[in-house]
Amino acid sequence: MKYDYLIVGSGLFGSVFAYRAKQKNKKCLVIEKRNHIGGNIYCENIEGINVHKYGAHIFHTSNKEVWDFVNSIVEFNRYTNSPIANYKGKLYNLPFNMNTFYQMWGVTTPQQAKEKIEGQKLLAMEAMKKEGIIEPRNLEEQAISLIGTDIYEILIKGYTEKQWGRKCTELPPFIIKRLPVRFIYDNNYFNDKYQGIPIGGYNKLINGLLNDIEVKTDVDFFKNREYWENIAEKIVFTGKIDEFYNYQLGKLEYRTVKFEEEIHNCSNYQGNAVINYTEKEVPYTRIIEHKHFEMFGAEIDNCPKTVISKEYSTEWKDGMEPYYPVNDEKNNALYEKYKELAQKEKNVIFGGRLAEYKYYDMAPIVELALNMDI
Repeated sequence: MKYDYLIVGSGLFGSVFAYRAKQKNKKCLVIEKRNHIGGNIYCENIEGINVHKYGAHIFHTSNKEVWDFVNSIVEFNRYTNSPIANYKGKLYNLPFNMNTFYQMWGVTTPQQAKEKIEGQKLLAMEAMKKEGIIEPRNLEEQAISLIGTDIYEILIKGYTEKQWGRKCTELPPFIIKRLPVRFIYDNNYFNDKYQGIPIGGYNKLINGLLNDIEVKTDVDFFKNREYWENIAEKIVFTGKIDEFYNYQLGKLEYRTVKFEEEIHNCSNYQGNAVINYTEKEVPYTRIIEHKHFEMFGAEIDNCPKTVISKEYSTEWKDGMEPYYPVNDEKNNALYEKYKELAQKEKNVIFGGRLAEYKYYDMAPIVELALNMDI
């Protein structure tokens, strides 16, 4: 065996694991199917702007150990995620807060907003009871029971149906377990103590983690599996768990995202990094303007061009990038069967969103890799 660990995939989990293994004097080889490292947090510099090629990534955590760790690799900036929703040309602040309620109803006090929401929730629940419905049967009923009809119709319904490719009445209620509602004027999307973007982009984070570690790109583990399985004492696998087992129990389902990139000859296209388009008639879910992740104040105007990405959520098919696990009952039950197989492996470690069939933010991925036994 030439290596202690073969790490399949150079995303955040694989890269943090490799970094820690190197610290413990373990010899690692990282192989990556794509022609670049970094997984979905990879950035491409276009017109002097770090473009998030696989969708917007904002690092946020309340875990000081995780925050200190990533900042020991590269310093993070002060970016605060404050997305905006566009519904038929009218703008609303997110997450739902007093600014949103003022924009929606003209209310100016928390008590007025609470009365409006509670009144709508009560009417909805009474209508459900008349139909003999005791518990919400689908996402639509769940959302209305949590937030009322106006916010659901304007800010949730169309966006969610585009995201999942299904009507809200066809989606299970557990997708929306709770909705963050703030009765203060605060547009900061996250409640975490720390948030930001690596200064210079996420490539600096990945390059720092994989510094002095052997990496091979354009390598597909499955095209020469027998060779790769015999090159290291243990394998750290970050790809699709069902593919690892040759889909022997069936295929797990995913949603994927298509991106349309545009370069514009202006310094500021939309004035914000993230604008969601919540009406169903607009085919994309949101527009990302990448320069706002790292440029502030005069820096924005000093960069004469800007890059935007329109995001389209679609059904995943073979050959597409799998983004979001479809964590419904059917798929979760299938994953549990694959997980049983994985738990019997003595020399394979499964980690990350594809290997664990679970949606992860970045900070929990880092925490997971930091706490692994190596």
